[in-house]
Amino acid sequence: MEALLVIDVQKGIVESGDFTGELDLITNIIEDFNKVGKPVIFIRHFDEEEESPLYRGSEGSELHPSVKGFAEVVVEKQTPSSFFKTELAGLLEELKVDHVFITGFNTEFCCMFTAISAFDRGYKVTFIEDATGTANTDETYEMPGLDIRDFVGTVLHWSDVIEVLDYEEYVEVYK
Repeated sequence: MEALLVIDVQKGIVESGDFTGELDLITNIIEDFNKVGKPVIFIRHFDEEEESPLYRGSEGSELHPSVKGFAEVVVEKQTPSSFFKTELAGLLEELKVDHVFITGFNTEFCCMFTAISAFDRGYKVTFIEDATGTANTDETYEMPGLDIRDFVGTVLHWSDVIEVLDYEEYVEVYK
């Protein structure tokens, strides 16, 4: 069974930039999974620092309106991995999931950590590169010209254990 993980599509991240393209792709993939009755699991990150845009109880910690209406199952987390000290592994086991698809935010943190953690737990993992986004930039990392999403996608692809696709490839292979 395949399941879609929609990671940290929250106001505090999404409203920090123009993520229209990423949100459109994420929504399309959610609709694909819903049409065929495959599980869609939303992951929501919380921070305990009041200054964080994802502070528990803040408006920024809420799911973004573009996806909120789809969220029937939400797993809460406090670290980059959606598996660490959460109910995700048990939920996936209960649903008999053996293949997870990764979408959401931030590419180089929560999406990447979750993809690696899923692989470590024996899941087949498909990382849909252009259906992830990040609030960070090349300036954040003091690496002029760095394309964060492409870099993470390349590293995961080179691992030869995580399938990395763009949306068009996902449609071709899985839809």
